[in-house]
Amino acid sequence: MRNTLTEENYLKAIFHLKNEDHTVTVSELSKFLNVKMPSVNNMMKKFADKKWVMYETYQPLIITDKGMKEASLVVRKHRLTEMFLVERMNFGWEDVHEIAEQLEHVHSTLFFDKMDEILNFPKFDPHGEPIPDKDGNIIAQDLKKLSSCRVGDRVIFKAVTYSNHEFLNYLNDRNITLETEMEILKIEDFDQTLHVRTGSGSVMLSPSAADKILVK
Repeated sequence: MRNTLTEENYLKAIFHLKNEDHTVTVSELSKFLNVKMPSVNNMMKKFADKKWVMYETYQPLIITDKGMKEASLVVRKHRLTEMFLVERMNFGWEDVHEIAEQLEHVHSTLFFDKMDEILNFPKFDPHGEPIPDKDGNIIAQDLKKLSSCRVGDRVIFKAVTYSNHEFLNYLNDRNITLETEMEILKIEDFDQTLHVRTGSGSVMLSPSAADKILVK
């Protein structure tokens, strides 16, 4: 039986909110999805019936292996679509998220497998996030936030944690794209603004921006 659009949105939220021990709270889902708590509880009871989560009133949800696979496969469709839009349709990385939000609900597995083949089986999406494979497996990345770096560190920009249109345009305006090499020149004591040298010159990055940039 096919998952509904609403179920897929819940699954994707679980994927993004899960802790390292594969738990998430109902209140976190409620805030993330802007859905009232009783509605989230009702949906999680359905998820428990499908063996996607272990549900107990007033306790964090435990995401099962089956649930993680289902969630990963929704994310796979989203990230493959983003990559296709950038690589084959020449969209900017700042313009693909909302389109992928719509196309990720196409149910045909063959459609996305063909997209994967056309793209030569990419491992990462345009924002540097790993694309789950057909079994829901994901490549582990050992990355850290730019905001945690120190003066003198030399790093490579590998991914963003936030694919908002305005934020990505903020990076575009500073000629900062994936694989950009950066050196931390200075960190302001007052507000932690970073002065960074890249191949195209020196730029300043706000603490909020640096917190959304993952580097290696």
